[in-house]
Amino acid sequence: MSSSVGWGEAAFLGLIQGLTEFLPVSSSAHLRILGPFLPSGTDAGAAFTAIVQIGTELAVLLYFRKDIYRIAAAWITALFNPAARNDPDVRLGWLVILGSFPIAILGLLFQNAIETYLRNLYITATMLIVFGLILGLADKVGKQTITLDKMTWRDGIIFGFAQAMALIPGVSRSGGTITAGLLMGYTREAAARYSFLLAIPAVLASGFYQLYKSWGVEGPVSHGATALAAGISFVVGYGVIVVFLRIVSSKGYWPFVIYRVILGVGVLALLMLGIIAPH
Repeated sequence: MSSSVGWGEAAFLGLIQGLTEFLPVSSSAHLRILGPFLPSGTDAGAAFTAIVQIGTELAVLLYFRKDIYRIAAAWITALFNPAARNDPDVRLGWLVILGSFPIAILGLLFQNAIETYLRNLYITATMLIVFGLILGLADKVGKQTITLDKMTWRDGIIFGFAQAMALIPGVSRSGGTITAGLLMGYTREAAARYSFLLAIPAVLASGFYQLYKSWGVEGPVSHGATALAAGISFVVGYGVIVVFLRIVSSKGYWPFVIYRVILGVGVLALLMLGIIAPH
């Protein structure tokens, strides 16, 4: 069995990353689960996952470019004009910055655990099931009345810690953020849109940090193959954003809840049968 992930495998993982990054199903869990089934039988690793996510975040920048420009312009204007500081977009800009601290701090503190034993497939499968059920509960009981312009500082901090839960494969960055939003009473679309915006600083920072750290270091995936995977994830991810926002506005999150539970149970079954190994 080869010890490295080939170009074709990397392209496939880039496709999976693009398909799953914005859905509340955990893209990192999918990349981790699929590793043993690749011809090489190799886990691409946490660094590969973080770098490939740069591609999907570039899709977010492109799709939400008008929102991002509006928020950034309002935030910068408020730095020099006190009268503009009551603009909801200014508060939203500060909340995105504030909400990015938990995942950044916890990611650095627990970096070794995130890259090693937290990638245990028993943990991944359990998180898929547990947080899938919590998402379903949130979608059912959430009031779904609050919009982003009404977001408070307390809510922003809660969103930030919810996003940080995604450091554990199987939780899902968007799933954690969306679940917190629904439980706090935000509309489905507001929770989804904010999950995209909040992820931008954290994912780009993590991706470029891993890119810097792995530069010149031979890992399980070559630099060229990683770049290919990131490019594919960008193209596919953009299309997924469009479809995802339409689905949640009309059908809710239950299709993703069911999928998460089935996938988690399936992985546990494969582990117990000895078909795949937890590490």
